[in-house]
Amino acid sequence: MPHYTAPLRDMRFVMHDVLDVMSEYRAMPAHAGLDVETIDAVLEEGARFASQVILPLNVVGDRDGCTLDGDGVVTPPKGFKEAYWQFVEAGWPSLSCATEHGGQGLPVLLNNRVYEMFNAASQAWLMYFGLTHSAYECLLAHGSDEQKKIYLSKLVSGHWSGTMCLTESHCGTDLGLLKTRAEPNSDGSHSLTGTKIFISSGEHDLSENIIHLVLARLPDAPVGSRGISLFIVPKFIPDADGNTGERNAIKAGSIEHKMGIHGNATCVMNLDSARGWLVGEPHKGLAAMFVMMNSARLGVGMQSLGLAEVAYQNARDYARDRLQGRSPRGPQQPDKPADPIVVHPDVRRMLLTCKAYTEGGRALVCFTTLQMDRELSHPDPAVRAQSEALLTFLIPVVKAFITDNAFETNNLALQVFGGHGFITEWGMEQFVRDARINMIYEGTNGIQALDLLGRKVLHDQGAKLRMFGSLVREFVQAQAGKPEMAEFINPLAKLGEDVAKITAEIATKAAVDPDEVGAASVPYLRIIGHLVYAWLWARMARAALDQLHTGDPFYKSKLATARFYYARLLPETAMHLQTIRSGAAALMTIDAEGF
Repeated sequence: MPHYTAPLRDMRFVMHDVLDVMSEYRAMPAHAGLDVETIDAVLEEGARFASQVILPLNVVGDRDGCTLDGDGVVTPPKGFKEAYWQFVEAGWPSLSCATEHGGQGLPVLLNNRVYEMFNAASQAWLMYFGLTHSAYECLLAHGSDEQKKIYLSKLVSGHWSGTMCLTESHCGTDLGLLKTRAEPNSDGSHSLTGTKIFISSGEHDLSENIIHLVLARLPDAPVGSRGISLFIVPKFIPDADGNTGERNAIKAGSIEHKMGIHGNATCVMNLDSARGWLVGEPHKGLAAMFVMMNSARLGVGMQSLGLAEVAYQNARDYARDRLQGRSPRGPQQPDKPADPIVVHPDVRRMLLTCKAYTEGGRALVCFTTLQMDRELSHPDPAVRAQSEALLTFLIPVVKAFITDNAFETNNLALQVFGGHGFITEWGMEQFVRDARINMIYEGTNGIQALDLLGRKVLHDQGAKLRMFGSLVREFVQAQAGKPEMAEFINPLAKLGEDVAKITAEIATKAAVDPDEVGAASVPYLRIIGHLVYAWLWARMARAALDQLHTGDPFYKSKLATARFYYARLLPETAMHLQTIRSGAAALMTIDAEGF
């Protein structure tokens, strides 16, 4: 069975050495009293819970899966329910929720560090709660006072869990095509009828109630996405005091048979005049749901980051132990029949790619969630506005770039094991299967790329891009003239210039041919992702250089990984720049029948 040790040292390095989060939090009244000891205590207990309580369930969940018995009754794998209630009783669901709803009011950044560990231990298990926090955020932003009173405290505590019911068999991303109907009732509720598919944690017995947030159409709904409304559809209908009552008419019709995440019940959900309550204004459901979706996209990035870390750890340790062949430089361990495979350059290439992408992803998520804390809690409106804009720009990068890189990491980690990686007992093939979904759901990565280029860059004439670019330029200027940083600053500055040029070129070409945006979007996201990682890796290199005098091997390793990233991974951007400049013609000239 795979092992996992939470990367607490690297988390602390990013938070304190690179981002200096304590200075940031001292400027926020909500977190001004937070100290390093509290952060460390939470991280250390989270690490214990991940390795001792959750990790043993990962293989069990994959092997046993979920069962559908009788009339829509779903049973998760053995041990999942017991672990869930340990999770609830320990207070983990409430970590970063508002204190007025029973939360602990701790930073989002800290909450996400904990969830990285839990995802590494078992993505399928954490998914039973994964969308609950997103449902809480949605209702906090758009729910009525009565809805907040009934639902928020139960979601915060974890006694009730949440789901997101969007997809139907005939429409995925194009939600304007959905057919689920909502008919008004005389008591102010609505009767919803339709079928939703691919619903993560759609039915189970872990929590006391499941709160489904469902997109549907009212009778007078206009055609398309502007005619979508959002409804709360609980599994058990609560009274005004939040006590659960009768079973609602929303049930699992089947469990999807999937490539991975077998321990999570991904369900087809049937609504047969199920009672639901409108969230926000009629026909404005998509805007409300986007609060939940953006939170979920950050969560998906966390899922992949956790899987990348655990896969990398197991591949690294295997490479240190597995004896096979001799080093090209001659025997490194002459007292043994062969050297460990970590001596071979190509094995090092694979491991360093895993390490660079994983640690770069951690830095990105830490920076992104710090912006969430600033947006929520900073007293200066200008700071809040800047952080909101940066979040809008970075969320598609978190979702798509991290999940793409993590899937490559999982595949490379499996490759390090050779034939053993393909065998179930080592656990590596499960990581690959589980990680594959993260590139698909919550908006495929192609959709994220279109969102980044079309909505987040071109739509506002590059304002958000320039805002991020100013952070890059400020760092470059601060490090200019420091010889030890030249190997990072020079390529970073050039990439910043390349991004500005290619963005202008795309805008010019798209004004003539709209297909140019779709043709450029995926390579463009890869370039932007590398710009973000390069900036963060340069900052990590600076922090490591400042500590080299301590003799701590951690900093030496960090600096070597930064150099590998710049030498071996960042050059990918040159290929993507050329790809974008080739234009849409190579994609669009072939007829559909020609494929």
